[in-house]
Amino acid sequence: MEKIKIGIIGYGNLGRGVELSLEQNPDMELVAVFSRRDPSTLTLLTEGVQATHMDDILDYKGKIDVMILCGGSATDLPSQSPEIAAHFNIIDSFDTHAKIPDHYANVDAATKIGNTLGIISVGWDPGLFSLNRLYGEAVLPKGETFTFWGPGLSQGHSDAVRRVQGVANGVQYTVPIEDAVNIARNGQGADLTTRDKHFRDCYVVAREGADKAAIEETIKTMPNYFADYKTKVTFISEEELQAKHGNMPHGGFVIRSGETGRDGNKHVIEYSLKEESNPEFTSAVLVCYARAAYRLHQQGQTGARTVFDIAPALLSTKTNEQLRAEML
Repeated sequence: MEKIKIGIIGYGNLGRGVELSLEQNPDMELVAVFSRRDPSTLTLLTEGVQATHMDDILDYKGKIDVMILCGGSATDLPSQSPEIAAHFNIIDSFDTHAKIPDHYANVDAATKIGNTLGIISVGWDPGLFSLNRLYGEAVLPKGETFTFWGPGLSQGHSDAVRRVQGVANGVQYTVPIEDAVNIARNGQGADLTTRDKHFRDCYVVAREGADKAAIEETIKTMPNYFADYKTKVTFISEEELQAKHGNMPHGGFVIRSGETGRDGNKHVIEYSLKEESNPEFTSAVLVCYARAAYRLHQQGQTGARTVFDIAPALLSTKTNEQLRAEML
């Protein structure tokens, strides 16, 4: 069996998660890991694979079927995804919801240059939760959709915290507000605001001499990340951060409540997720969508895609005949 050749761009928590996920997908193999760091400082988990500097990435044209981009949405992916998509098929996990349309357009333009295919905003949200929002609304057109995240550590929001000037390290937890969850499950809550539904809890290690008040203000007013939420910022030491906030659990749920018929019969659809490791679960989603990208490109398809455009069968290692017999 000819294996799908995968490249990983970025070797943080997400990149290592992708590397581990590839071990569980026998139809794929890791060819190279690309980083802006000195490759000699990186120790990969996959025997026989060496880290490579980003400057040498074009040497791999024709040798890699799909690049999985593992950078952050705040500053990495907006530039990296279009740049790489001009030369390779890509998967990314861009998760700044308000900017997805612009990101899609930029990647789509780049794929037209390279005759490549790029699937953007892949993960559990955006990604799997997006699909469940769509399914719920399609089935129950008269109703309301609610998404709750957490309690858990958000990679994208934590990355945004760490990019703030004066921050040495930091994490952010998203916490659903229980009263709002109960309202949604009761088929109510049309008037719930963003601030009503979630609380954002940040733990920050400040650099020596940094202005903590300025850091806190920058975080709390950050558009698309914290400005619309009640946010708490707690300053702690690096030692406390490592001791108490080293794990990366997360999860959440999508609730669609609606009515059918003329008598107003009520229904609630709920999809939930609990993760012990946010980066490892996100990585697993990225990897199965890499399979879909490869298959579509083999069919001659190019351009940008989202999870809404991908048939579920393209994600599976099983044949259509197996899927019909075993899962339908």
